[in-house]
Amino acid sequence: MLLVWLAGCAGTPELSRLRASPGALPPRVELEAVPFFPQDTHQCGPASLAMALAAAGHPVTPDALAPRLYVPERQGSLQVEMLAATRREGLLAYPLAPSLSDALTEVAAGTPVIVLQNLGLSALPLWHYAVVVGYDLDREEIILRSGLSRREVMPLTTFEHTWARSGYWAMLALPPSRLPATAREDAYVEAAVALERIGKTRAAHAAYATALSRWPRNRLARMGLGNTAALLGDWKEAETAFRQATADHPQDWAAYNNLAWALAQQKRWQEAIEAAERAITLAKDAAEPRRTLEEIRSKIKETKNQSRLSR
Repeated sequence: MLLVWLAGCAGTPELSRLRASPGALPPRVELEAVPFFPQDTHQCGPASLAMALAAAGHPVTPDALAPRLYVPERQGSLQVEMLAATRREGLLAYPLAPSLSDALTEVAAGTPVIVLQNLGLSALPLWHYAVVVGYDLDREEIILRSGLSRREVMPLTTFEHTWARSGYWAMLALPPSRLPATAREDAYVEAAVALERIGKTRAAHAAYATALSRWPRNRLARMGLGNTAALLGDWKEAETAFRQATADHPQDWAAYNNLAWALAQQKRWQEAIEAAERAITLAKDAAEPRRTLEEIRSKIKETKNQSRLSR
């Protein structure tokens, strides 16, 4: 710990920017309701994530998370596993920009921030996850849930030096219906896509809808909303999403291709064929919309044959 405190002797550019922008943040904030789980040896990752998940309304114990997070060879948890474990719980894992201002802005908005610190030196690292739950700008202090301490108060200069050694790595664990205060469009939509990729369809669907509430013309979020609606069996909502995608991005053949499928699932054959033909025109050499049109025509024949048999 002596190394940590010595590291805090000098100021940092980020802290200097905060000092130069008085009033940009509330002078002091503390999220006292964030639960505390004291960490066992090398278990700061599961303990920190459990605190953030509980604060997001998803209570889970560090012991339940540990098998998914703890890497025995590393005697700790990797950042990628922290993100993956959050998604497996059905929450949105959002990596923060490497910015002290962004981290404090999230805390001011009511969201605890998981940070990775190196409490040792670059040559002799001592990696440690903690949860930022408050700060006091007048006293230039930050408040952490850390190790065995429910309320560890550390000078901002010391904190930023230890945090900088991890490349300012930080993350949020959020319900998919909530946007981070510092949300960046591409980063948020990528976080929603990550949920869909691991099969968290409902959570991804909610995250896409959240993204579109802020960025209504985002193509990836609109297509994701339609695709997840289709996976959930709501073809009418899927149609609405894909139709909006064609309106926002009229040269996007994939939007027309998916719209054709949504219409076909509702047995609106002529509209489906028209959408598929439009996709073929826009796609030029792409084979997928041609296959879509063939499959739609095949389904039409099957439907007609079944109709004859039913007589």
